[in-house]
Amino acid sequence: MSLFRDRDGTALVVIDMQRDVVASAVDRDGVIARICDLVARARAADVPVVWVQDTLDGRVGEDGWRLVPELVPVDGEQVVAKEHGDAFEGTALEDVLAGAGAGSLAVCGAQTDACVRSTLHGAFVRGYDVTLVADAHTTEDLTAYGAPPPAQVIAHTNLYWRYQSAPGRTARVVEAAALAFDA
Repeated sequence: MSLFRDRDGTALVVIDMQRDVVASAVDRDGVIARICDLVARARAADVPVVWVQDTLDGRVGEDGWRLVPELVPVDGEQVVAKEHGDAFEGTALEDVLAGAGAGSLAVCGAQTDACVRSTLHGAFVRGYDVTLVADAHTTEDLTAYGAPPPAQVIAHTNLYWRYQSAPGRTARVVEAAALAFDA
């Protein structure tokens, strides 16, 4: 139902699953496994997989900047470099999604309380239908900085995204195993 009348496809957007970003993330291995499954199912359904990769303050090319070894883009999949939390800001993401005919996004990755959340909102205000994959996003423990524990951050994000609303758009939260891809 997105605001894009000519873009009825879906894209899977994988945010910042980079070695340093998820090194100390909660349920790191479980999240990676669920994203691997999502990527495989998206590819099988001919749903575009779009990879977002933070520049990590100029550390492009360093080992910690690389995606985790379990998640590897294949030929033809777009990798969008970003410098801001919202993966749409100052990037080619909108053009990539328009080229793919995607008006609906399934979002997963890291970090829940930063780039995932910013991109969810960025997509929604730009007119996309946005599904947050409930058990395929993660964050690290930032309680030393006053944040709630990671499990609470993830649960709260899942909770409030379920009730996000705007005219002509939908926001959903779906477990990875229940997400159906329709090309």
